[in-house]
Amino acid sequence: MEFELDEAIGVLRNTPAVVRSLLEGVADGWVRGNYGADTFSAFDVVGHLIHGERTDWIPRTRIILTHGASRPFDPFDRCAMYEADDGDSIGVLLDTFSRLRAENIDTLGGLNLTREQLSLEGEHPALGRVTLEKLIADWVVHDLNHTAQIAKAMAFQYRENVGPWRAYMSILRPAAR
Repeated sequence: MEFELDEAIGVLRNTPAVVRSLLEGVADGWVRGNYGADTFSAFDVVGHLIHGERTDWIPRTRIILTHGASRPFDPFDRCAMYEADDGDSIGVLLDTFSRLRAENIDTLGGLNLTREQLSLEGEHPALGRVTLEKLIADWVVHDLNHTAQIAKAMAFQYRENVGPWRAYMSILRPAAR
């Protein structure tokens, strides 16, 4: 499939509603449970997504548009949400994520990016040169990855309850190390 900015924005716009539909109004055990050592709970994932909205996608887009590869991206702390958690409820996090994502989608759309701009390069601190198109494609796949991660964390809460069907549930396999 070829990258299309408008299609990417459509997926990005939908993510907050998808995440909200999975988590709003469910018991805390569903939200706070993970699927093993060193894995994220659904609550952690939403905090991680919020951190990304604040420090990753649009800031890196601006770095590419302003500096190209001459200024590397700031490193991204994938676990910053643990320090940012100040006792907020999942409802507060969902509202924050929705608001920040809407602002970032407005910003992204307002850039009126051209095909040439999507080809501009930036410098990732670990991965090296990446284009703006690859950054935005990664944003989309990052969302989808974490949506699946939320589903996995939730499914694990009933892993013992499904009995023999567990053999058919690929989502219940332990986290790879």
